[in-house]
Amino acid sequence: MSNLKIITREKTPLLFEVSLEGRLDTQTSPRLEAALEHLFDNRPRAIQLNMGELDYISSVGLGVVLKTAKRMKDLNGRFALSNLRPHIKKVFDVAGLLPTQKVFATVAEADRYFDTIQRREKEKQG
Repeated sequence: MSNLKIITREKTPLLFEVSLEGRLDTQTSPRLEAALEHLFDNRPRAIQLNMGELDYISSVGLGVVLKTAKRMKDLNGRFALSNLRPHIKKVFDVAGLLPTQKVFATVAEADRYFDTIQRREKEKQG
C-alpha cells in the first residue's frame, strides 16, 4: 500500500515549503497534485519540495515535480528541491531531470537562496 504524508508550510509570504514523506507514485501523486494546486491558487513566488523523508518516487511522481517546476517558471517564480536522498537523486540523475542550480543539500541552504531572492526583489521595489 502506498502512503504519502504532505506537510505544507508558508515560510514567508507566498514562499511555500512542501515536505514529503513516504512514496510518491501512481496512487499518491494525485494527492500531491491537489495540494500543489491549492498553492497555485495563491500565485506563489516560490515552492520548495523537501524530499528528505521521501522513500520512493515513480515516473508519475517525477511528472508531478516537473509539472510544478514548469508552472513556477510560467509564473516567473522559483522552484527548488531540497534534501534529496541518494536513491531519489539517482532517479532524477538517470532521467536527466535534475536542475543542479536548484537542488539544495539542506532546507537551510534553500532558505538562504530564497532569502537572497526576496531581499533583491525588495531592493528593486524601493
